[in-house]
Amino acid sequence: MRLVASDMDGTVVGHDGKMSERTIRAFRACIDAGVDVVFVTGRPPRWLQPLRDQLGHTGTVICSNGALTYDLESDRVLDAKLLKPEDVYAARDIIRGLFPAATFAAETVSGFKIESGFADTATSELLGGITAEPFEASLPGEDVVKFLAREREISPDEFLAAVRPAVAHLVSTTHSAPTIALLEMAVPHINKSVTLARYAAERGIDAADVVAFGDMPNDVQMLDWAGHGYAMASGHPDALAAANLVAPPFDEDGVAQVLEERLAALRTA
Repeated sequence: MRLVASDMDGTVVGHDGKMSERTIRAFRACIDAGVDVVFVTGRPPRWLQPLRDQLGHTGTVICSNGALTYDLESDRVLDAKLLKPEDVYAARDIIRGLFPAATFAAETVSGFKIESGFADTATSELLGGITAEPFEASLPGEDVVKFLAREREISPDEFLAAVRPAVAHLVSTTHSAPTIALLEMAVPHINKSVTLARYAAERGIDAADVVAFGDMPNDVQMLDWAGHGYAMASGHPDALAAANLVAPPFDEDGVAQVLEERLAALRTA
Protein backbone atom coordinates (compact mmCIF):
# COMPACT_ATOMS: atom_id res chain seq x y z
CA MET A 1 0.00 0.00 0.00
CA ARG A 2 1.94 2.99 -1.32
CA LEU A 3 -1.02 5.14 -2.33
CA VAL A 4 -4.54 5.46 -0.91
CA ALA A 5 -7.05 7.06 -3.29
CA SER A 6 -10.46 7.82 -1.82
CA ASP A 7 -13.71 9.24 -3.04
CA MET A 8 -15.36 11.68 -0.64
CA ASP A 9 -19.18 11.72 -0.54
CA GLY A 10 -20.78 8.48 0.59
CA THR A 11 -17.34 6.95 1.09
CA VAL A 12 -15.73 9.05 3.82
CA VAL A 13 -17.98 12.14 3.99
CA GLY A 14 -21.61 11.89 5.10
CA HIS A 15 -24.71 13.84 4.08
CA ASP A 16 -23.93 16.25 6.90
CA GLY A 17 -20.54 17.06 5.36
CA LYS A 18 -18.67 15.37 8.22
CA MET A 19 -15.88 12.83 8.36
CA SER A 20 -15.84 10.56 11.42
CA GLU A 21 -13.03 10.86 13.94
CA ARG A 22 -12.06 7.26 13.25
CA THR A 23 -11.75 7.96 9.53
CA ILE A 24 -9.66 11.07 10.18
CA ARG A 25 -7.33 9.08 12.44
CA ALA A 26 -6.94 6.37 9.81
CA PHE A 27 -5.96 8.82 7.06
CA ARG A 28 -3.52 10.61 9.35
CA ALA A 29 -1.98 7.26 10.31
CA CYS A 30 -1.46 6.48 6.62
CA ILE A 31 0.33 9.79 6.08
CA ASP A 32 2.45 9.25 9.20
CA ALA A 33 3.42 5.81 7.85
CA GLY A 34 4.65 7.35 4.59
CA VAL A 35 1.67 6.28 2.50
CA ASP A 36 0.57 8.85 -0.10
CA VAL A 37 -3.08 9.91 0.27
CA VAL A 38 -5.02 11.54 -2.55
CA PHE A 39 -8.73 12.29 -2.64
CA VAL A 40 -10.51 11.69 -5.94
CA THR A 41 -13.90 13.39 -6.00
CA GLY A 42 -16.64 14.75 -8.19
CA ARG A 43 -16.58 17.93 -6.11
CA PRO A 44 -15.12 21.18 -7.47
CA PRO A 45 -12.25 22.86 -5.60
CA ARG A 46 -14.56 25.27 -3.76
CA TRP A 47 -16.28 22.33 -1.99
CA LEU A 48 -13.22 20.73 -0.40
CA GLN A 49 -13.75 22.19 3.09
CA PRO A 50 -14.06 18.80 4.85
CA LEU A 51 -10.52 17.94 3.78
CA ARG A 52 -9.07 21.24 4.99
CA ASP A 53 -11.16 21.87 8.08
CA GLN A 54 -11.57 18.36 9.48
CA LEU A 55 -8.59 16.39 8.20
CA GLY A 56 -6.12 19.24 7.82
CA HIS A 57 -5.24 17.85 4.39
CA THR A 58 -2.96 20.06 2.29
CA GLY A 59 -2.06 17.71 -0.52
CA THR A 60 -3.29 17.11 -4.04
CA VAL A 61 -6.97 16.53 -4.76
CA ILE A 62 -8.28 15.15 -8.04
CA CYS A 63 -11.53 17.07 -8.55
CA SER A 64 -14.51 17.06 -10.90
CA ASN A 65 -14.20 13.33 -11.68
CA GLY A 66 -10.65 13.71 -12.96
CA ALA A 67 -11.01 16.91 -14.99
CA LEU A 68 -9.05 19.02 -12.47
CA THR A 69 -5.98 18.35 -10.36
CA TYR A 70 -5.82 20.82 -7.49
CA ASP A 71 -3.23 21.70 -4.86
CA LEU A 72 -4.92 22.48 -1.54
CA GLU A 73 -1.88 24.07 0.06
CA SER A 74 -1.38 26.70 -2.61
CA ASP A 75 -5.06 26.87 -3.68
CA ARG A 76 -4.26 26.49 -7.34
CA VAL A 77 -5.16 24.32 -10.30
CA LEU A 78 -2.26 22.09 -11.30
CA ASP A 79 -3.88 20.62 -14.41
CA ALA A 80 -7.23 20.86 -16.18
CA LYS A 81 -8.98 18.99 -19.00
CA LEU A 82 -11.65 21.39 -20.20
CA LEU A 83 -14.69 21.22 -22.46
CA LYS A 84 -15.22 23.81 -25.16
CA PRO A 85 -18.49 25.76 -24.85
CA GLU A 86 -19.60 24.64 -28.30
CA ASP A 87 -19.44 20.99 -27.21
CA VAL A 88 -21.48 21.86 -24.12
CA TYR A 89 -24.11 23.57 -26.28
CA ALA A 90 -24.28 20.57 -28.61
CA ALA A 91 -24.58 18.05 -25.76
CA ARG A 92 -27.24 20.19 -24.07
CA ASP A 93 -29.32 20.29 -27.25
CA ILE A 94 -29.10 16.50 -27.70
CA ILE A 95 -30.16 15.90 -24.09
CA ARG A 96 -32.98 18.42 -24.39
CA GLY A 97 -34.18 16.54 -27.48
CA LEU A 98 -34.37 13.35 -25.42
CA PHE A 99 -35.69 14.98 -22.23
CA PRO A 100 -37.38 18.34 -22.94
CA ALA A 101 -37.72 19.08 -19.21
CA ALA A 102 -34.01 18.61 -18.49
CA THR A 103 -32.17 21.56 -16.95
CA PHE A 104 -28.47 22.37 -17.09
CA ALA A 105 -25.47 23.86 -15.30
CA ALA A 106 -21.75 24.19 -15.99
CA GLU A 107 -18.78 24.23 -13.65
CA THR A 108 -15.95 26.47 -14.88
CA VAL A 109 -12.59 27.20 -13.31
CA SER A 110 -13.93 30.56 -12.14
CA GLY A 111 -17.35 29.52 -10.87
CA PHE A 112 -20.75 27.97 -11.58
CA LYS A 113 -23.16 28.81 -14.39
CA ILE A 114 -26.79 27.71 -14.37
CA GLU A 115 -29.56 27.82 -16.93
CA SER A 116 -33.20 28.47 -16.05
CA GLY A 117 -34.87 25.79 -13.92
CA PHE A 118 -31.72 24.04 -12.74
CA ALA A 119 -31.82 25.30 -9.15
CA ASP A 120 -34.73 24.72 -6.80
CA THR A 121 -35.19 26.78 -3.61
CA ALA A 122 -32.81 24.69 -1.48
CA THR A 123 -30.17 24.55 -4.21
CA SER A 124 -30.38 28.31 -4.78
CA GLU A 125 -29.31 28.92 -1.19
CA LEU A 126 -26.30 26.63 -1.62
CA LEU A 127 -25.33 28.38 -4.85
CA GLY A 128 -25.33 31.79 -3.20
CA GLY A 129 -27.90 33.45 -5.44
CA ILE A 130 -26.28 32.74 -8.82
CA THR A 131 -28.37 34.24 -11.63
CA ALA A 132 -29.70 31.81 -14.25
CA GLU A 133 -28.70 32.68 -17.82
CA PRO A 134 -28.54 30.79 -21.12
CA PHE A 135 -25.08 29.29 -21.66
CA GLU A 136 -24.69 31.40 -24.78
CA ALA A 137 -24.68 34.44 -22.48
CA SER A 138 -22.72 33.05 -19.52
CA LEU A 139 -20.06 30.79 -21.08
CA PRO A 140 -18.33 32.79 -23.82
CA GLY A 141 -14.67 33.11 -22.94
CA GLU A 142 -14.77 30.25 -20.42
CA ASP A 143 -13.98 26.57 -20.88
CA VAL A 144 -16.00 24.08 -18.84
CA VAL A 145 -14.68 21.70 -16.19
CA LYS A 146 -17.93 19.80 -15.70
CA PHE A 147 -21.27 19.98 -17.47
CA LEU A 148 -24.38 18.97 -15.49
CA ALA A 149 -27.84 17.87 -16.59
CA ARG A 150 -30.78 17.35 -14.24
CA GLU A 151 -34.11 15.60 -14.77
CA ARG A 152 -36.78 15.37 -12.09
CA GLU A 153 -39.02 12.60 -13.47
CA ILE A 154 -36.59 9.71 -13.96
CA SER A 155 -34.10 7.67 -11.93
CA PRO A 156 -30.37 8.48 -12.07
CA ASP A 157 -29.54 5.13 -13.71
CA GLU A 158 -32.26 5.48 -16.36
CA PHE A 159 -31.15 9.02 -17.16
CA LEU A 160 -27.53 7.89 -17.51
CA ALA A 161 -28.42 4.89 -19.70
CA ALA A 162 -30.37 7.07 -22.13
CA VAL A 163 -27.98 10.03 -22.31
CA ARG A 164 -24.51 8.46 -22.22
CA PRO A 165 -24.53 6.86 -25.69
CA ALA A 166 -26.25 9.84 -27.29
CA VAL A 167 -23.53 12.30 -26.28
CA ALA A 168 -20.47 10.01 -26.16
CA HIS A 169 -18.87 11.77 -29.15
CA LEU A 170 -18.94 15.05 -27.21
CA VAL A 171 -18.55 14.22 -23.51
CA SER A 172 -17.94 11.40 -21.04
CA THR A 173 -20.95 10.93 -18.75
CA THR A 174 -21.45 9.52 -15.27
CA HIS A 175 -23.43 10.18 -12.09
CA SER A 176 -22.73 10.18 -8.37
CA ALA A 177 -26.07 11.14 -6.78
CA PRO A 178 -27.94 8.19 -5.28
CA THR A 179 -31.45 9.61 -5.68
CA ILE A 180 -31.24 12.73 -7.88
CA ALA A 181 -31.06 12.31 -11.66
CA LEU A 182 -28.02 14.56 -12.06
CA LEU A 183 -25.53 13.66 -14.77
CA GLU A 184 -21.90 14.83 -14.68
CA MET A 185 -20.10 15.27 -18.00
CA ALA A 186 -16.47 15.99 -18.85
CA VAL A 187 -14.02 15.75 -21.74
CA PRO A 188 -14.33 12.39 -23.53
CA HIS A 189 -12.17 9.64 -22.01
CA ILE A 190 -11.56 11.61 -18.81
CA ASN A 191 -12.59 9.95 -15.56
CA LYS A 192 -11.16 9.42 -12.10
CA SER A 193 -8.94 6.52 -13.13
CA VAL A 194 -7.20 8.37 -15.98
CA THR A 195 -6.05 11.23 -13.77
CA LEU A 196 -5.27 8.97 -10.82
CA ALA A 197 -3.13 6.71 -13.03
CA ARG A 198 -1.14 9.74 -14.19
CA TYR A 199 -0.75 10.96 -10.58
CA ALA A 200 0.54 7.53 -9.52
CA ALA A 201 2.89 7.19 -12.49
CA GLU A 202 4.48 10.57 -11.75
CA ARG A 203 5.37 9.17 -8.32
CA GLY A 204 6.60 5.81 -9.57
CA ILE A 205 3.66 3.96 -8.03
CA ASP A 206 2.16 0.96 -9.80
CA ALA A 207 -1.57 0.24 -9.84
CA ALA A 208 -0.79 -2.92 -7.84
CA ASP A 209 0.27 -0.71 -4.90
CA VAL A 210 -2.84 1.49 -4.96
CA VAL A 211 -5.74 1.02 -2.54
CA ALA A 212 -8.85 2.86 -3.77
CA PHE A 213 -12.29 3.44 -2.23
CA GLY A 214 -15.55 4.52 -3.86
CA ASP A 215 -19.28 3.98 -3.86
CA MET A 216 -20.94 5.29 -7.04
CA PRO A 217 -20.83 4.95 -10.86
CA ASN A 218 -18.31 7.78 -11.14
CA ASP A 219 -15.89 5.56 -9.15
CA VAL A 220 -16.20 2.50 -11.42
CA GLN A 221 -13.10 3.05 -13.55
CA MET A 222 -10.95 3.96 -10.54
CA LEU A 223 -12.02 0.85 -8.62
CA ASP A 224 -11.35 -1.32 -11.67
CA TRP A 225 -7.89 0.22 -12.24
CA ALA A 226 -6.55 0.07 -8.69
CA GLY A 227 -4.81 -3.09 -7.61
CA HIS A 228 -6.98 -3.07 -4.50
CA GLY A 229 -10.29 -1.45 -5.40
CA TYR A 230 -12.77 -1.38 -2.51
CA ALA A 231 -16.42 -0.59 -3.16
CA MET A 232 -18.37 0.39 -0.09
CA ALA A 233 -20.85 -2.29 0.91
CA SER A 234 -23.39 0.55 1.07
CA GLY A 235 -22.53 1.59 -2.50
CA HIS A 236 -24.13 1.43 -5.94
CA PRO A 237 -24.32 -1.99 -7.67
CA ASP A 238 -22.08 -0.75 -10.51
CA ALA A 239 -19.33 0.16 -8.04
CA LEU A 240 -19.63 -3.20 -6.31
CA ALA A 241 -19.40 -5.00 -9.66
CA ALA A 242 -16.29 -3.06 -10.70
CA ALA A 243 -14.32 -3.54 -7.48
CA ASN A 244 -12.32 -6.62 -6.59
CA LEU A 245 -12.87 -6.00 -2.86
CA VAL A 246 -15.66 -4.74 -0.60
CA ALA A 247 -15.25 -2.41 2.39
CA PRO A 248 -17.77 -2.37 5.24
CA PRO A 249 -20.57 0.21 4.84
CA PHE A 250 -19.99 3.92 5.18
CA ASP A 251 -21.95 4.13 8.43
CA GLU A 252 -19.61 1.54 9.96
CA ASP A 253 -16.48 3.57 9.07
CA GLY A 254 -15.66 1.03 6.38
CA VAL A 255 -12.69 2.90 4.93
CA ALA A 256 -11.15 3.34 8.38
CA GLN A 257 -11.60 -0.37 9.11
CA VAL A 258 -9.75 -1.37 5.94
CA LEU A 259 -6.95 1.15 6.44
CA GLU A 260 -6.43 0.10 10.06
CA GLU A 261 -6.09 -3.54 9.00
CA ARG A 262 -3.73 -2.73 6.15
CA LEU A 263 -1.54 -0.47 8.28
CA ALA A 264 -1.31 -3.19 10.92
CA ALA A 265 -0.21 -5.63 8.22
CA LEU A 266 2.43 -3.17 6.98
CA ARG A 267 3.82 -2.75 10.49
CA THR A 268 3.96 -6.52 10.94
CA ALA A 269 5.74 -6.96 7.61
